[in-house]
Amino acid sequence: MSTEAKVGAFVLAAMAILLGTIYRLTNMQMRGARVPYRTYLRYAGGLESGADVLFGGIKVGTVTAVRPDPQDPTRIEILMDLKQGTPVNANSMAKLGSVTIITSPCISISMGSNDAPRLPPNGVIASQESVSIDDTQRKIVALADSANGLLGSVQKDVNDLTGDARKLIANLNELTSKPNQQHVAEILTNADGMITSMSPKIDHITDQIAKLTDDANTLVAKLSPTVDNVNATVSNANDTITAVREPLKADLAELQKTLDQARGLVEDVQSSLRAKDQGMNDALENLRITTDNLRDLTESVKERPWSLVRIRQPKDRKVPK
Repeated sequence: MSTEAKVGAFVLAAMAILLGTIYRLTNMQMRGARVPYRTYLRYAGGLESGADVLFGGIKVGTVTAVRPDPQDPTRIEILMDLKQGTPVNANSMAKLGSVTIITSPCISISMGSNDAPRLPPNGVIASQESVSIDDTQRKIVALADSANGLLGSVQKDVNDLTGDARKLIANLNELTSKPNQQHVAEILTNADGMITSMSPKIDHITDQIAKLTDDANTLVAKLSPTVDNVNATVSNANDTITAVREPLKADLAELQKTLDQARGLVEDVQSSLRAKDQGMNDALENLRITTDNLRDLTESVKERPWSLVRIRQPKDRKVPK
């Protein structure tokens, strides 16, 4: 390659780098500085790259990528670029949402709390799963089935209540018929006649009760002196018991002292008997030993009578040759 070609290639490369730098600087000035974050969801709901990211309802960035997580294929990895200075913290929650029903889905991030630590760039924002349309439809179908069963049971209960109400109305009509009304009137008439006939007896019973009450009051008045006499008798008995109490206490104390002395005397007698018993046992033991010695001496005299006059036993005689 000639020198001119190398210089041309270098100039073109430098121009490309310059144009790229100018474009990036211009884009950053127009868009402002961005900070990358990520979150993970089980259901993306048609979310695409370029969707809005809302923080507390304010647009703060866009979605840069929506793809399956290479580490866990059961969840979706969502990459976002947020404006620098967005106060995303550890308590912020990201979820799939939309501003209105007809708008495209977006990522909505909650405010979190002020005392929670701020997430660093490229940090993972905690996520909250949203209910999908399929789940909503299944729940609606299940609710409709439950509603149909409930309506059937309610209709059955209403029919039963209607039948019971009809029976009640029929019973009321029968109760309020003319024969029953005449019967009730006769019952009321008989009750009035009975009350009229019983009224003198009730008055007499009332008079008897009043008289009985007066007699009871008179009896109570007559018994009052007796009760007073009983109270005086009880008081005298209390005084007598109080007067006798002290001598009785002294006699009991003397009796206790006498019992203590008798107990000591009995203990002394028992000690003397135990000492005499021991002496008798010793005397009997000495007598037994003396008897044994006398028996041994008697046996010795019977076997060796010469021991009474000689100390040594005589030598045996020799047999003559």
